[in-house]
Amino acid sequence: MADQIVWCDIPVSDLERAIAFYGAVLGVKLEQQSHSGMSFGLLPGAKESVSGCLCKMDDARPSADGPLIYLNCDGRLDLALATVELNGGKILKAKHQIGPYGFRAVILDSEGNRIALHSK
Repeated sequence: MADQIVWCDIPVSDLERAIAFYGAVLGVKLEQQSHSGMSFGLLPGAKESVSGCLCKMDDARPSADGPLIYLNCDGRLDLALATVELNGGKILKAKHQIGPYGFRAVILDSEGNRIALHSK
């Protein structure tokens, strides 16, 4: 069976700030692209697997109340959490075990989105 989740758009208010935040937390360089008059920050892995982007949209706003997206911080969750508040985010739930599925922490990103950071 194919992956059920194929893409996610994470709404942002300030694209440059969001790219800096996610780059620091995930420890990667996000690629900024523009297509059809829309600019977005491409999350890593988009060419190999399920991924997504940071995008400023007229019809979507950052929210702490929507679906909870889990981002891969495998092997570097503690380091990722150490960068959250330094880059304008907030830790909502500290690192905790989620049964046999590893560990997660729930944060508020620099834009106001509730996001989970995950590690096995």
